Amino acid sequence: MLVEEKDQTDRREQELQALVSERTADLQRLQAEYVNYKKRVDRDRAHARQAGVESVVTELLPVLDSIDMARQHDDLGDGFKLVAEALEKLAGKHGLHGFGEVGDPFDPKRHDALMQVPMDGVEVTTCSQIMQRGYELHGRVIRPARVAVAEPN
Repeated sequence: MLVEEKDQTDRREQELQALVSERTADLQRLQAEYVNYKKRVDRDRAHARQAGVESVVTELLPVLDSIDMARQHDDLGDGFKLVAEALEKLAGKHGLHGFGEVGDPFDPKRHDALMQVPMDGVEVTTCSQIMQRGYELHGRVIRPARVAVAEPN
């Protein structure tokens, strides 16, 4: 009888051990799924926030273009100059940066060439005139600069 009870106890212990192993594996799997879910939700939230910022900033580009044009013609009054600077500072805070300067080497990923003129003294294709500044948001071009390029002779 004692041997039989010991066998039953051993079987019961093995069953319990298997059950513990199964539950531990289930718990580990659920924990991994939760961690992955949390990462995915955080990533999706960051993408949604970025898309919202990009949407607003894209709609502000014509305003920034108007400020640029007014600045080129020295048409910014003292009061409006402060508003323009505050708007540009706010856009920069959210990762928007303008680019496109005369003399920049032409980069087809960042510039749209609207005109091409051969020019002496130029060694590489260079931006000779900026018609509209380009903008990038967190390092990604959201609008290329529209430029005239000078080609080497």
